[in-house]
Amino acid sequence: MNLVDLFKKKKPVISFEIFPPKLDTPIESIFGTLEQFKELKPDFISVTYGAGGSAKDRTIEIASKIKNEYGIESMAHLTCVGHSKEEIDALLTSMREHNLENILALRGDPPANQPDFDFSNNAFKYANELIAHVRKQNRNDFCIAAAAYVEGHVNSKRLKDDLLYLKQKVDTGVDFLVTQLFFDNRLFYDFLDKTASIGITCPITPGIMPIFKADQIKRITYLCGASIPAKLVIMMDKYGDNDEDMRKAGIEYASNQIRDLIDNGVDGIHLLTMNRPKSTREILTNIGLLK
Repeated sequence: MNLVDLFKKKKPVISFEIFPPKLDTPIESIFGTLEQFKELKPDFISVTYGAGGSAKDRTIEIASKIKNEYGIESMAHLTCVGHSKEEIDALLTSMREHNLENILALRGDPPANQPDFDFSNNAFKYANELIAHVRKQNRNDFCIAAAAYVEGHVNSKRLKDDLLYLKQKVDTGVDFLVTQLFFDNRLFYDFLDKTASIGITCPITPGIMPIFKADQIKRITYLCGASIPAKLVIMMDKYGDNDEDMRKAGIEYASNQIRDLIDNGVDGIHLLTMNRPKSTREILTNIGLLK
């Protein structure tokens, strides 16, 4: 099922993001986690790719299992980094052979051991080039999602330019957008106004990351350029030294954030689960989607 059709049928669409186990860990280690996520009945689950495309084969295998064995629609991440056009085409063919219809097309992160990675050496330097290639290959059988950056991409000098790049990406052939994480809903509502003003009409589902560890979220926000509101800084300072207290406070914060988003009619909620089904269950219970 093309996920864009799902957005036409219901609101909000509830989805999870998970990541494959590290390459030195058996892939079977995630199957028990998938079983627990299945019980939560999300509308779809996306599977990340790994920096530099390091987990691409595992991404397809896990996405295939989610759809073909668990009966939940899945979305496989696909990035430009480190791939030739032929490799991209081979990955797309493999996805269709596994009955996968939905992809999240991204530029992607450089390999972890190459901080000075030169993106210009890729066959596709930007996500819009990857999207254009998929569409040019007559691959309209894929539903293509793309990333949106509520506070602007970390490498963009001006938010205005970042919005124009986003519009270009959407016009290239994007069916819906998933945002980078954010912690202040006012930023998201302002972003919706700005995207609407430049003619972006596709569904936009906000990406929500619960805070489980203070040091982890500080590192992630540093890398992606997301801001941390003052009340969140106070919360992390108060509970950051106690993992369980921090987890509970993070769940409460995410639950309040999601309630407000749903009350304001968002297209969907994309939970960045960090592979934590227990905490994800607690959030869905708090917001009234699970008994």
